[in-house]
Amino acid sequence: MADVDMGADARRDANGNSDWAARSVEGWIIIVTGLNEESTEEDLQDLFGEFGDVRNLSMALNRRTGYVMGYALIEYARKEEAEAAIKETDGTEFLEKKIHTDFAFAKAPTGARGGRGAPRRRDRSSSPGRR
Repeated sequence: MADVDMGADARRDANGNSDWAARSVEGWIIIVTGLNEESTEEDLQDLFGEFGDVRNLSMALNRRTGYVMGYALIEYARKEEAEAAIKETDGTEFLEKKIHTDFAFAKAPTGARGGRGAPRRRDRSSSPGRR
């Protein structure tokens, strides 16, 4: 997998805040890209465990080779832990490769369609009620 520059600095203010990030159902998930194909969950647990309690760690493996696909998702309970992990590890070298870290989910733009907003308009008549 090619290294991807996620441009994390462009989405943070002068204080390093990331108000655009969205919480998942159970916690704050960060994505780590550019991983060495021989990385293990234990390697990542050791590195990212320094910043807080890692609730969940998920690495995609190539079915044919069994090697890491180059990215992982790491879940923290608190946003402060996730922010610290991103700040300290983004752009650093890990197992001889430069890794990038950032929040995995973003808030929907203001006024976005769907979700808990105004009801959806229909351009046709409603279906008849059930009997």
